[in-house]
Amino acid sequence: MVAAFVIPGRMFGPAAGMLLYVGDVAERRGARVHRHVWSQEPPSGFDAQLEGWVRSEIWEPLEQVGGHPLVIGKSLGTAGAAVAAQRSLPAVWLTPLLTVPWLAAALGRAGAPFLLVGGTADNFWDGDLARRLTPHVLEVEDADHGMRVPGSPAESIAVLARLVTAVEEFLDAIDWPE
Repeated sequence: MVAAFVIPGRMFGPAAGMLLYVGDVAERRGARVHRHVWSQEPPSGFDAQLEGWVRSEIWEPLEQVGGHPLVIGKSLGTAGAAVAAQRSLPAVWLTPLLTVPWLAAALGRAGAPFLLVGGTADNFWDGDLARRLTPHVLEVEDADHGMRVPGSPAESIAVLARLVTAVEEFLDAIDWPE
């Protein structure tokens, strides 16, 4: 069975905001969507302890999903990049922590295609690095870590529509599911 595995960020659950809609894209393609919920409060900071904690949180649930799921992660959830790289899983990384060296290195080890989504007003985003890591990038001018842009809330909602389109195009480009 085709599956997608959603890894939330620190602030919102796996069925909120961007993660809800990206999961819906996978579901419309026939995937069973597994939404991970953190079992405890994540450690503070962005050192290697965080990577180990995320690994310990997602390893067994990913084993239970089985197969070759699409991984979808937001912010803190992008710390799962090392697991996705190790298992050669395709991924959609929303507002990845690109300025964290060990996370950028994990993305560099990826054996499967991935999409990076970020905004130029996000302190964790590095557009040049994103484009060196993958040809699949959605960079939104003036978007912050929540992919909100200045101005009317309708403008931020339009960013969400761009995100959904970018995910659909990425999945078409990699022929997912095969």
